[in-house]
Amino acid sequence: MKFTDATTEEINAVMEKSWDAFLAYRKLPLQRRWEFMYAMANELDNIATPLVEIASQETNLPKDRLESERKRTVFQLKSYADACKRGDWLDIRIDTAIPDKTPPKPDIRKMMVPLGPVVVFGASNFPFAYSTAGGDTACAFAAGCPVIVKAHPAHAETSEMVANAIFAAAKKTHMPDGIFAHIHGEGFETGKTLVLHPRTKAVGFTGSFAGGKALFDVANQRKEPIPVFSEMGSVNPVFLLPEKLKQSAEQTAKMYAASITASVGQFCTNPGILIGIKGEALDRFLKSLSDEIKNIAPATMLHPGIAKAFVEKRQKALAQNGVHVAAVSSQQPQENQGLPTIATVSADEFLKNVLLHQEVFGPYSILVICENDQQMMEVALHLEGQLTSTIIATENDVQQHEPLIEAIKNICGRFIMNGVPTGVEVCLSMNHGGPYPATTDSRFTSVGADGIKRFVRPISFQNWPDSLLPDELKNDNPLGLWRTVNDSLSREAI
Repeated sequence: MKFTDATTEEINAVMEKSWDAFLAYRKLPLQRRWEFMYAMANELDNIATPLVEIASQETNLPKDRLESERKRTVFQLKSYADACKRGDWLDIRIDTAIPDKTPPKPDIRKMMVPLGPVVVFGASNFPFAYSTAGGDTACAFAAGCPVIVKAHPAHAETSEMVANAIFAAAKKTHMPDGIFAHIHGEGFETGKTLVLHPRTKAVGFTGSFAGGKALFDVANQRKEPIPVFSEMGSVNPVFLLPEKLKQSAEQTAKMYAASITASVGQFCTNPGILIGIKGEALDRFLKSLSDEIKNIAPATMLHPGIAKAFVEKRQKALAQNGVHVAAVSSQQPQENQGLPTIATVSADEFLKNVLLHQEVFGPYSILVICENDQQMMEVALHLEGQLTSTIIATENDVQQHEPLIEAIKNICGRFIMNGVPTGVEVCLSMNHGGPYPATTDSRFTSVGADGIKRFVRPISFQNWPDSLLPDELKNDNPLGLWRTVNDSLSREAI
């Protein structure tokens, strides 16, 4: 199905309507937001079978993977709705007046309030969880912000179906007209127009570095700059420390062969760089990893554009000085399929060539072979910001490599031990973010209810009478929220 790109006039109308909705929605009780988001989840359950069918046709992803992602999206909506109602994200601070202090201390009360309309860009590799009703949308609604989704053209019909489910939920729960809008646009200009619109107050994006950085730059050129929360991918380095690798080279290789090729390597948490120290254990690891990769069949990628980019970036990486192919799948790829590939390079060559640091989005990883501990440390110090970093290590390895561990902490948002980076749990303790260029703001996560904090700002009320304060800040705490009152956490009335 072909959808028409939104015109500038249509975008203007949508944004003005969204602003009017914001003025009403931000005043609704948290319970009403909760009801709306639960209704969205229910609507996604109601259309599960046809939705997965369409998404499978558009993305080439298997139906079981898509159904799992759909269920995750439903869980996200409910989880973030529950967090919205709990209100911890409001970060309420109350310091009561001390009139006899010199000078007198005023009564000051602070809480978070929504930013305004949020533009969300759908992700190509997650048609549900990071797209139309995905995490950014759920966080924005929880925060009290209307959402304008720019559908990803690679799964536009899926996005349209989900959008209609959101419209139905909004109608059933009597949300303000304009609380949600859905825009189509093949090229960058549609997104640029949305980001530049004066009614837009924040942006959520998951995708390529080029796309996320371009939107970030546009937003900062506005007369009123706005925050752009771009999650732009990562190579997710894995450091193979010697004692643990000696103990479990084959098991680790098997685990990483599966992680590298999961969903044809089309995860932003795909382990694209492995780093080890020359020796017998690393040789065993590489042999086992190569044997596993040879037995994994090529598979169709999300769409022809991603398949073409994988072929080009893979070829470019393999053409670099000192890079060798260790293993590829024993089966020849068909059109638009990703060929599982493991390459190797010496740390000397890797340190000289920043192109080898770049993501090859697909079933590809490169093993960087270091001469010793010092060279592994040097590699860590030269890596850019990442969503994740992993160590394969014993406790003794960690103790023996403390400077390396500290260096890795500086470049990642999630630090994994003896696991794989693929698979992002939706929970409060998750941090799906990281230092630039993994994201444009390492202070925030795009997964877990803490992601709500991206779309709010603090405001303090000074010397306001109790009757005029928001319910969240009133003395009797009618909403029963946790608040920090005079430096003590409490749900009690003042």
